[in-house]
Amino acid sequence: MALLEAVGLTRAFGSLTAVDRVDLALPAGEIRAVIGPNGAGKTVLLHLLSGLLPPTAGRIGFDGADVTGLGIVDRVRRGITRSFQITSLFPNLTVAENVRLAAGGRRDPARVRELLELVGLGAAAALHPPQLAHGDQRHLEIALALAPRPRLLLLDEPTAGMSFGETERTTALIRRINREQGVTIVIVEHDMPLILALAQRITVLDRGRVLAEGVPQEIAADARVRAAYLGRGRHAARR
Repeated sequence: MALLEAVGLTRAFGSLTAVDRVDLALPAGEIRAVIGPNGAGKTVLLHLLSGLLPPTAGRIGFDGADVTGLGIVDRVRRGITRSFQITSLFPNLTVAENVRLAAGGRRDPARVRELLELVGLGAAAALHPPQLAHGDQRHLEIALALAPRPRLLLLDEPTAGMSFGETERTTALIRRINREQGVTIVIVEHDMPLILALAQRITVLDRGRVLAEGVPQEIAADARVRAAYLGRGRHAARR
């Protein structure tokens, strides 16, 4: 049985259908990449899976239960957490305090230390987020998403704006979270080398619909995928 299953998932904004009858089945323990040209509906799909937006139609199942009607807070309690494209941290709290707050304010210093060591910020616990490099801020946000002990982690462009070195560190971190923490991961990214290095399977969206799905080698060789990227360009205004 799939850990996460979306059936006919649809989200319309007036006359614009951003996500159009998407089916998605995600086994536990998998790293699934969602790719597509700008405007394909990738971020909206993550909003639907995380409970940030309700679907116009379709349903979402998680761990055998229907979670379609649950909002983002209740889905976090069920074990679904996420990061966002734009880093969202509490600048006036220390790095450690940010993590503790994300864990529900529970005073569990061991858990805070564990998470900071996992993301490479063990020596930065007393600093404030603005004092961190961009890549470290992104890693702190991942630590916040891991604080509630999720079973499913949704990552929206986690390497955006990173240097090559920071991207390599992030790739290693995501792999470690999956293997050592046993967390199932859905990642939206434009960095194809990262996707090909990480994902067991890739789902390709185009104009809100699933264009293709398969292992990385199949997707890299798919003429429809290449046409979707080349035909629509990489800098369309709508995400």
